[in-house]
Amino acid sequence: MCKDWITLSLLAGLAVSLTGCVEAERKLGRGFNNMTEFTRLGELSRSVEQHTLSYGPAVGRTRGFVNGINRSIGRTMVGAFEVVTFPIPSQPCFHMDDPVYPDSYKPGVGDGPLMNTDHSLSFSGGETGSVFPGSRFKVFE
Repeated sequence: MCKDWITLSLLAGLAVSLTGCVEAERKLGRGFNNMTEFTRLGELSRSVEQHTLSYGPAVGRTRGFVNGINRSIGRTMVGAFEVVTFPIPSQPCFHMDDPVYPDSYKPGVGDGPLMNTDHSLSFSGGETGSVFPGSRFKVFE
């Protein structure tokens, strides 16, 4: 009987702590995004670019590089902290929500079958009925 009450109270405590799952989900996603900073190298590229534009290429390659490494490490650590503590509702301690890219690069939606679904329907100029052999009719030719 006592074990049932302990289990029930633990489940109730877990349910209360996970209330507002949208914020926990957002915090977990932001944490994973920030943890992968070294694969994207956005902070490093932006820091080198901004220091080069402001102070010249020599400063951009040295001080900008060191500043970018420091910011990348900081972003990765904040991401790891947010992944570990995502069930606990809190305000972000650092405002590192969106990934950072250099001003000279604007990422877009990747091209491929997942994002370019209308290609085989010929809305974007692909073959009409490309799954059928011998279908050579193209809309924009």
